[in-house]
Amino acid sequence: MDFQYIIFVLLFLWFIHILHRMLYVVYFWQVKEYRLDRMKGDLKKTLNVLFPKTAILSLLVLIILPIFLAKHNVSVWDSIVLFVFCLFGLYSLALLAKKSWRIPKFTKKASVLAILSIISLVLFFFVSTSRFFIFIVLAEIIFPLITLVLAEILQIPTFFIKNAIYKKAQKKIKQMKGLTVIGITGSYGKSSTKEFIYAFLSKKFNVLKTCGNINTEIGVAQTIIDQLKPEHQIFIAEMGAYRKGEIKMLCNIVNPKFGIITGVNEQHLALFGSLDNLLSAEGGRELAEFLPKNGALFVNGDNKFCLDLYKRADNFPVANKKIYSISNRAIDSDIWAEELEVAKDYVSFVAINKKGEVGHFRANVLGKQNVQNLLGAILLARELGMTFAEISEACKDISNTQAGMVLKKGKHEIDIVDSSYSANPDGVYADLDYFSMYENKKVIVMPCLIELGEKSSEIHDIIGKKIAGICDLAIITTKDKFTELKQGAVDAGMSPKNILLCDNASAAYAAITLFCKSGDAVLLEGRVPAGLANLLIEEK
Repeated sequence: MDFQYIIFVLLFLWFIHILHRMLYVVYFWQVKEYRLDRMKGDLKKTLNVLFPKTAILSLLVLIILPIFLAKHNVSVWDSIVLFVFCLFGLYSLALLAKKSWRIPKFTKKASVLAILSIISLVLFFFVSTSRFFIFIVLAEIIFPLITLVLAEILQIPTFFIKNAIYKKAQKKIKQMKGLTVIGITGSYGKSSTKEFIYAFLSKKFNVLKTCGNINTEIGVAQTIIDQLKPEHQIFIAEMGAYRKGEIKMLCNIVNPKFGIITGVNEQHLALFGSLDNLLSAEGGRELAEFLPKNGALFVNGDNKFCLDLYKRADNFPVANKKIYSISNRAIDSDIWAEELEVAKDYVSFVAINKKGEVGHFRANVLGKQNVQNLLGAILLARELGMTFAEISEACKDISNTQAGMVLKKGKHEIDIVDSSYSANPDGVYADLDYFSMYENKKVIVMPCLIELGEKSSEIHDIIGKKIAGICDLAIITTKDKFTELKQGAVDAGMSPKNILLCDNASAAYAAITLFCKSGDAVLLEGRVPAGLANLLIEEK
């Protein structure tokens, strides 16, 4: 009886381990939006998920299995294998106790994938072998691959369901003859610009926007079906893409009249495969080509890729093309800023347009980069008939949460600059520029950036140098390009001991609290370890 109890405990621990792995694989698929191209774009991380150290160990076990069985008692071997994997189970339990499991959001698709994965594991047990320890070893190696195959199989019915949703949304848009649609795309600045446009236009019109970071075909289409009403006059659609043709598909669904390109960089170069593919979709070419002659195109003149698109805009059907920029010195902008003031908790500037109109604007947002986004939103709102006075008044109601970066009061009187929504190269540079205003010790916590393609090493070296010039301590939470980032920081004069690799929220929190005191500041850049913000920020 006691022996059976021990076996039960050992099997339970092994199950905890395999459950942990399965949930993480589903979580990873969900983060990558169940797309093989995104998995390939982050190939190193994908291989680590599918073949972690435990799977490699299992493969070694299979290789030495014949030698061991020839010299030792089989039951001894069973015990050793089960014991080793139970250690993995104990480790998984420890992570669960620390709330460090990566668990997917249990949508219908994720739930079905998790259930099918468990069922497949049970079936595999019955058909694989009569020797349980061989099943354990094999399961460790192939279980994530089974989940991958199941995810791809689920894509087949998903494809037909999505197409039906796209057509339904497209039909609904076409039936609303008086609706004006605004499409927003770019590598960065989309969500902030969308929120600013909404803040302005909603003061005068009945406006619907896509919520949060919803910017895929299915997300936009579902928003149209569920939320768009006959009384809506304007629909603002944020448009994201990972491959050529996806912005064109979104345009076919929403039929935009106005388009705004917020800024372009190499953030998803690895997914697009080439710079030309990126510039076609996320770079705004597909949106510009779709706009009707009586529509309008707005581009960020401070971005070289957007500026190039603007210079070639005569090739597009749309007749009205406008450009916005912080300064009017380098290019002939339709709107620009003067008397710019960037404080810790607001930005203030005077906007001037080609007509000679002047307006003062102040918004409770963080960072100079938001002046750029505000100018684009002001230019578009002015195009739709709002006056500078109306827009300026609406600007006062904008909060820093709408701009994606929020200043919070942390524990021990430490300032927390929370920009953990997402990270891209231009966003990191801009956030660090803002962070440089803080006078005391400064700490940045960020992951290495993904999906940058061949530019990745160069960009991380630049980020490292930028960090060295502004921050006193850097905590990097992923290791993919840690070496390049650290080398850049060291080359710029930062001490190697102040550049830490740490993927655990508790350990990062401990490092911060040991380093910082009252009046110091921490920048959370990109997707930092789960729970770190809660550890740092003062509870109200």
